Parts: sequence; structure tokens; C-alpha cells
Amino acid sequence: MILPALLTSAGFNIVICVGFFSLYSILRKQPINLKVYFGQRLAQLKPEQKTYYFGQRLVPSAGWLVKAWEASDDDIYRCGGIDGLVFIKMIVFSIRIFSIASVLCIFIVLPVNLFGQAIQERDAEAQMDMFTIRNVQAGSKGLWAHFFALYVVSICAYVLLYIEFKSVARLRLEQVIRFPTKPSHFTVLVRGIPWCPGEAYSDTVSKHFGSYYESSYLAHQMVYRSGTIQRLMMDAEKMYNDLASGQQTSTDGTGTGEGCDTCGDRVNSVKMITAETEIDVKKHKTPKKSDGKDGKDGKDGKEECAAAFVFFRTRYAAMVASKTIQSYDPMLWVIDFAPEPHDVYWENLCLPYRMLWIRKTSVFIGTIIFSVWFLLPTTLVQGLVNLDQLEDTFPFLRGISETKYANIVSGYLPSLVLTCFVLIVPPIMLMFATLEGTVSRSSRKQSACCKCIIFFFWNIFFYNLFTGSWWDRMGKLTVTGLKDMATLLGNLIPGQAPFFMTYIMTTGWASLAYELMQPFVLIINWIYQIVLLRKEGYGDLYTFPYHTEVPRALLFGLLGFTFCILAPLILPFLLVYYFFAYFVYRNQLLNVYITRYNTNGSYWPIAHNAAIFSLIVMQAVASIIFGMKNFGTASTLAFVLIIFTALFNLYCRHKFLPLFNNKAVQDLIEMDRHDEHSGKIDEILPRLLSSYYQFGGFHGNHPTDLLAAEYKTFNSADAGHKM
Repeated sequence: MILPALLTSAGFNIVICVGFFSLYSILRKQPINLKVYFGQRLAQLKPEQKTYYFGQRLVPSAGWLVKAWEASDDDIYRCGGIDGLVFIKMIVFSIRIFSIASVLCIFIVLPVNLFGQAIQERDAEAQMDMFTIRNVQAGSKGLWAHFFALYVVSICAYVLLYIEFKSVARLRLEQVIRFPTKPSHFTVLVRGIPWCPGEAYSDTVSKHFGSYYESSYLAHQMVYRSGTIQRLMMDAEKMYNDLASGQQTSTDGTGTGEGCDTCGDRVNSVKMITAETEIDVKKHKTPKKSDGKDGKDGKDGKEECAAAFVFFRTRYAAMVASKTIQSYDPMLWVIDFAPEPHDVYWENLCLPYRMLWIRKTSVFIGTIIFSVWFLLPTTLVQGLVNLDQLEDTFPFLRGISETKYANIVSGYLPSLVLTCFVLIVPPIMLMFATLEGTVSRSSRKQSACCKCIIFFFWNIFFYNLFTGSWWDRMGKLTVTGLKDMATLLGNLIPGQAPFFMTYIMTTGWASLAYELMQPFVLIINWIYQIVLLRKEGYGDLYTFPYHTEVPRALLFGLLGFTFCILAPLILPFLLVYYFFAYFVYRNQLLNVYITRYNTNGSYWPIAHNAAIFSLIVMQAVASIIFGMKNFGTASTLAFVLIIFTALFNLYCRHKFLPLFNNKAVQDLIEMDRHDEHSGKIDEILPRLLSSYYQFGGFHGNHPTDLLAAEYKTFNSADAGHKM
């Protein structure tokens, strides 16, 4: 890519970003857009929108930047939860490490590259190569600058990663103490419940836990198939409409008396009737006798699923149950800590546990097929970047590079095309994560995040390097072994830096402007209010798209580590992205997105692994290039650095990762004792029984404490729910 093409792409993206940022500062002041840009505050019933005069509402301002800067970590934690704070920590880590790299590489490494004499031909194609390590002669003393920068950046990354890992682990421990009465602390999710002829799943669960956990078992709640649930709710709503005259009437059947005893005489609502209907279904469900087949194949046997939420009297008892095998067959009585009530993905709870491995295998194969298909647009993109080689391969395209639009075609268009194809990746990965059978919304989004990271690292980074190298050296170098491949990649990787600069601008800078503007939601909101004349506007509130934003931030981190000593000019583009990302994402977490669920900081181990992988790629590429430049000492020491990086990763995993996979017994027992001595346990357990309610839920930010005032209100409204 030539320099004018890079400048053309920069000009397009700067205009787009400045225009969108200015337009956002105007649109956020308009009352009609309140639900679009202040969904988080509306969910907490704290709009706090400043009143602007008509003239002020039409003038761009930077007030939102100031508010995002002044917000504390506690504000981010309160609005975005621990996951929101962890994501901001990812951005801050990237700002710190690449600021250090920028100072070293731009002021020390870049002059060495610029004044090298390796490139003799000063044509248009070699303009950008002059700023890379390709312009440094073999055996030059200037390569010590690259080696020094490599070691300093690596050591600083180790220190920062250790500090952040320790900080997030501490936050995760504090999360348990800050919300001591979460429903999930007392609850486990049981799947793979064995079917016994002549009795319901509910009876099987009662016998098992009543026998083996007699002193700690409290109650359980069965999971019902979603189709049955929807039918029951529709019937309950119809019954409520018939009884809306105010008469005190209950449903027919044996569940009448129990429903009244549970709900009280004054309760008359859709949820109460739904709960009574559920009790009736549960009481009347009796599996059919076997007629040569399993009894669970009968019509009634399909009402309950082989899954249940089991409640215990203490946190410690729930933890012990979740960490032990219940039978000789590990596919039966599979127990895990339950997700939070608002985090449960009910649609997947009824999936047969024995069949999950087939789903995961199918998803793995589908991901590979999708990755192979995605190679087509990636190859097309690299063909647009290398117009000269594209014209030589396809003669009918000759003349494109001489048109006045050549800089747009080779500079801006490739990254734009790739960005458009990348937009479909997160939704598809989220669909794959759903098909895997995840039982919580947070784990579904986390699984999609991991899939997107692997997809981006391979298809966006590695395959673009391979295809770019192929287009650039097609027919000039024959690869006969691993040594030739390493030589090829080491010689051509620095040349791909300009393309990734344009990609950072198009996918990074422009995506921040898109994220800030929320154009899709904005247009729908206008249609609701202007066309459909609904004054309340578009009412859907969204959670933060971690499966989209985390992979993008980590991919840019991989680009930064890989190219920081090879082509330092990429660092200013990265820093611009991360600095604006810091303000944009803080603003979105504070004002736009609500927090219905979180992973308790589990995104940080993912970010840590991605950073370690990026460091290893940086060090491996540097070792190869040092060897090509006849700088054997630095090549050997760079390889030693790879071993040290792997050892550092093992140390961090052994020290901190258990805190992300387990809960401290000491904390759980101390909280159990405190609740028992203070008498809180008598208030906690009755609310616990109605916490996992399959028929409804909260809107907005869900309370995370059983003793919270909001939970008390919800509990009283749903008092008809009986185990």
C-alpha cells in the first residue's frame, strides 16, 4: 500500500468520526432520544437529564467527555457491574502498555528504520517500507534498538498483566462479600436427573437430596418445557381477563386450596394464577406406564424436564454438592452452581445432558466451515490492496491502478469491505454459543466472545498476513520448507502494517462513532414516536455487547504487540483508538447499557491469555527477523523470552485462576455463621424459594441481594410461586 492510499483512508475515517461525534453531542440533548442515550439511568429511574435551551440543543459540545472522565470506578461498577469495570481495565492496560511502546519505538526504533539503507529502490511501493524494519541492513548495530524495545515492552507487559490480574481477582472476592445473599450462593442446578418408572422427576429429586443431604436440603423447583410454559401463561392470562370483574375466584382442580394458602385471599393477578396452574400441572403429572417404551415418552411425562434448581440452607452445603459426583455414572446427577435468576437461559435447560457433546461437536464443525468460507472475502480484500498484482493475475482489470479512484480502492475500500463482513461474525458466534447448550446468558455471551477472538486472530490477522504475503511475492519466492516459510513471513510481515493501519481506522475509529451514535436504535425510536405516534418510544434496553467489543479490543492489542518494533507507525493509530474507546465505553456503561447479568470478571482471564499469545507472537516474529538480519545473539535471546513468557503465564494461572473457578470456603462458612447468629437466615430462606421464577422476571438492573428492597417487592408480587 502506498502512502497516498493510507492518507486517503485516514481522511475518510477522520471526517466520519468527527461528524458522528458532533452529531451525537447534539442528538443526546434532544428529549425525543432519551431512551436511546440514557437507558441505564431510566432503568434506575434516575434520568437526570439537564434542561437545555433550544439554541444549546443544536450546538455540539464535549460535556459527555468530561462526565465520562470524571466518573469513578465505583460509578462504573455500580452501572456496569464487575464485567464493565474489567472491560475498562482492558482498555486502560492497552493505553499504558502502548504508551510505553510508543515512547520507545517512535523515538528510538523509528529513526533507525528511517535512516537504514536496506531498501535502495525509492519508488511509490517502497514508501511505507522505509518506516519498517525491512529498511535496516543485515548485521546493523541499529538492531540493538529493536532488541532493547522488545525486552522493555515485554517486561512492562508482565508487570501490568500481573497487577491487573491481581486487582481483578481481588474484585471478584469482594463481589462475594459485597452481595452475601445472592440466590446463586444457596442454589445448584441439577441436570441429567434419572427417570424412574412410575414417579415424576420432582419425586426423584426429593428422594435423592432428602436422603443424601437431609440436614441441608431445603426445597427444589423443577424446570418445565418452554412450550408448556407459554401455553400455561396464555391460559392464565385468559382466565385473569375472565375474572377481572373483581370476584374472588380460583382455578378448578385439586390445586385450588393450595394456591389460596400460598397466595393469600387478597392476591388476584396473572402471576398468581400462573403459579397455581403450574402447581396443578406438577400435581397431576404422572408418567404413563410403559407400553413397550419408556414412560417418559408419554404425553404427561413431557411436562417436566430432567433439570431442577435445588435450594440448600447454607452456602457451604450448596458448594459441597456442586463439587462432588453424585453417582457412579458422571452423566447423571450433574450439579453446578446455579446462575443468577436473571441470568438463566431457560430455553437450554431442557436439553438432554447426554446429547450436549453432540451439539458442541456440531458447533465446532460449523465454526470451521464458517472460517473456511470467510477466507473468500479476506482474499478479495488483499487483492484490492495489491492492485498491481491483481491486474497481472486478471488482465481484464488492467487500468484500475491508474484511475483517480485508485487511492480509494486500495486504501479505504479493502478495510471497509472487510469491516462489513466482520459485522456478521459476532451474531453468528452468539448463535453457535446458544446451540452449544449454555445454561446462562452470561456464559453464552462469554462463549461467543472466545469464539470471536479465535476467529479474528486467525481470519483477520494470520490469514491476512498469509494472503498479503502471497499477493506480494507471487512467483518471486518458492517455499520448500518451514525455514523458507519463516523467511517469507519474517520478510513480509512488516509490509502488512499499512493495511492494518487502515483496518484500525475503519473498524476501530469508525466503530466507536457508530457505537456512540446507536443509529439502528435511534431510527427505530424515531419510527415509534413519529410514525407510530407512541410517546413512550422504543422501550427495549440492551446489555453491553462484550462478545463484539472485547474481541475487537484484543485483536488490536495483537496488532500493536506484533508491529510495535517492526512498524512503529501503527502505534499512534492504536493509541487514538484506545483513548477514544476509554471515553466512549465509559459513557455507554454509565448511560446506555443496563446490567442484567455478569460473569463476575471472567473476561479478564480471556484478556490475559490473549495478551500472552500476542507477546509470544511478537517475540517469535522478532526472533525470526533477527535471525534473517544476521543478528544471532538477539535472535537467541528473543527465543529465551518466549520461554519466560510461557513460565510467567503458568505462574499467573496457578496463582489467580483458581479464584475465578472456585469460591473460598472460608468466606462462605463465615457468612453462614453470621446469618445464623443475626437471624437473617429466617428472612433469606423464604425469599430464596421464589427467586428462580420461570414465568417472569425483572426489567432493568436486577437486584443481586435477597435482602434488597427491590427483591422484597418482587417477592411479594410473586408470592404465589410455590415449590
